[in-house]
Amino acid sequence: MSIVAEAALSSFFDLLFYKLSSSDLLKIFRQENVDADLKKWAITLWKIRAVLADAEEKQMTDEFVKSWLAELQELAYDADDILDEFATEALRRELNAEEPSTSTVIRFISDCVGLDRDFVTLMRSKIEDIDTRMQKIVKEKKDLELRENTGGRIITTRSRPPSTSLVNESRTYGRDKDKKEIVKLLLESGDAQLSVIPIVGMGGLGKTTLAQLVYKDDEVSRYFDLKAWVCVSEDFDIVRLTKEILYSITLETCHDNNNLESLQGKLQEKLSGKKFLLILDDVWNENYEFWTELRKPFESGALGSQIVVTTRNDGVSSTMRTTPAHKLRELSRDASLRVFTHHALEATDFSEYPELEEFGQKIVDRCKGSPLAAKVLGGLLRTKHDHYEWEHVLNSKIWDIPQEKSSIFSVLKLSYNFIPSHLKRCFAYCSLFPKDYEFEEKELVLLWMAEGFVQETKGRKPMEDLGCEYFHDLLKRSFFQQSSSDPSLFVMHGLMNEVAQWAARDLCYRLEDQLGGSKQSEISTKKRKTGRRC
Repeated sequence: MSIVAEAALSSFFDLLFYKLSSSDLLKIFRQENVDADLKKWAITLWKIRAVLADAEEKQMTDEFVKSWLAELQELAYDADDILDEFATEALRRELNAEEPSTSTVIRFISDCVGLDRDFVTLMRSKIEDIDTRMQKIVKEKKDLELRENTGGRIITTRSRPPSTSLVNESRTYGRDKDKKEIVKLLLESGDAQLSVIPIVGMGGLGKTTLAQLVYKDDEVSRYFDLKAWVCVSEDFDIVRLTKEILYSITLETCHDNNNLESLQGKLQEKLSGKKFLLILDDVWNENYEFWTELRKPFESGALGSQIVVTTRNDGVSSTMRTTPAHKLRELSRDASLRVFTHHALEATDFSEYPELEEFGQKIVDRCKGSPLAAKVLGGLLRTKHDHYEWEHVLNSKIWDIPQEKSSIFSVLKLSYNFIPSHLKRCFAYCSLFPKDYEFEEKELVLLWMAEGFVQETKGRKPMEDLGCEYFHDLLKRSFFQQSSSDPSLFVMHGLMNEVAQWAARDLCYRLEDQLGGSKQSEISTKKRKTGRRC
């Protein structure tokens, strides 16, 4: 079971809770006197869900926790199947109560789902089985000493090393045009008030590298009185960030001072009347209130002061920006090739290793313009000049590469970890799409609705509108992107498709993965059936 399965499991719990509280199902629960049993399910599942975050961390090193999570997943699936059977029976009874003209429909449904049986007796037997298994899981939960999450996001260590402003320009490729555009914006600000320029793009596209190139530009350095670089990352702690900005400007530490009033007053004093450039790298915060609190001291800077923000999320850009975002695109194939060969062969082409060119070209194609992927995969092959090693890397899944040797997966996985649980299952479902498959927004939303992934809200917003919100939430977070051939269609970047496959690998199975191959693979019983065809 992958470590992301708990996130998918948590979102699956949301679906169970929704069904357990559905007015249509509550009616039949009461009719069959099982409402008390299913109310206990909800209470118990809430308690179990509270420890999933801790289980996620521990299952990587504890086989018992890993086994417990697999057992819990099976239980959740079986409970969901029972609730679906109740929903089908409720529909059958509703149709049966209507005009006789619907009898053909009733017979069709009954034949399809096999309702020529004692429904109540069978359901009670299944409920008792779930009760027994659930009590076993609760007991094992106590034995495993799993900690409950009392609320809020658990932030342990940073998911990626903090960035700095240092950059080796001789080892960067394909970003000259982007750099010129950002530098032009900075130098032509004139007498404008404080401006914020976001650089937005998927993880691994080189947003930080572009910001570093801009920060080190000679014209930029001469134009501004002060410059500061701060890596924000996931934890948008205003006190910490204010301290780090102060240190970047003054090189004076403020470890003992946690008074925001004092810190912001000192920062305001240092920036007063100065034209400054501040780089806020890797920002995740979408909370406008937090941002306005952090930026208060910046208002004291001279006209023409600028802030450059790098982020994967266009929602962050919308919260902070004062100018249109700079959308970073994939590297050209030629630039990707230069990145890869530089790190793999310390060369600009394959002239010294012609036997490796075929595999190298395919590896570069797999990177889909991601400089991080080209760098990491090239680095993996730096001391390997055997074409079998290159073929192995070409055919490896990104999650199969040891994390100590590859940062691709951890960088991309971070984006997944930060989306709400209802978006996790919608994104994981997209693993059924082949790579480079172009899809319509409405098409995907209707598929999500058919799978029950779109949940009604208290505001009774139409389901399709809600599904479109889900879609655009994923789009603005760079999980999807517009097709270059047709702006009405969308695609997933090849690496994001691999993340989706990883997220769903215990939940979904794409039959085409085995077609045309000699290997026979047994489909896990954990996979759930779907009618999707691509």
